[in-house]
Amino acid sequence: MQVKKQFKWFTIFEYEKEQDYLREMHKSGWKFIKVIGLGMYHFEKCIPQDVVYQLDYNKDGLAHKDEYLKMFDDCGWEYIQDFLGYSYFRKAVSEDGVAEEIFCDEESRFQMMQRVLKGRMLPLLVIFLAVLLPQFILNLFSYHNYFVATFIGVILVMYISIFTMYFTKYNQYKDHRK
Repeated sequence: MQVKKQFKWFTIFEYEKEQDYLREMHKSGWKFIKVIGLGMYHFEKCIPQDVVYQLDYNKDGLAHKDEYLKMFDDCGWEYIQDFLGYSYFRKAVSEDGVAEEIFCDEESRFQMMQRVLKGRMLPLLVIFLAVLLPQFILNLFSYHNYFVATFIGVILVMYISIFTMYFTKYNQYKDHRK
């Protein structure tokens, strides 16, 4: 069995890009096996096929994993793995070319974004407000440690960009469901 590893980075809100990436890899003859660490994807050589990959973020579902996975299995979805709160599924595109999706409407996509907000973004916001921002201010104004303040400042800029991108995507889903 031929195995391939590839590093690819997707942020929390880029799950659709990740799904597309996994689908394209499968079309080119590389079936997704698992992802580990910070973006190390493992693939296995396969016959090229059009397979839809879907990610779901649902901590409640994972708390009742047997029922959660059974629901997807009953709809023909193959469970692959859980990683950082996301569950990975795949399903071959039907013969008539229809690529099914787990989320069939804007409301269900928005609900997933709400779960990501509660499960991932709020903890990041707490870290931002309770740890990073005070440390930045202390190092800059009280300790005059500009090296540490610069390092923390770079991290703060990354956090702000993540929050901005996430809330932009969140608002897009919110607006589309109206």
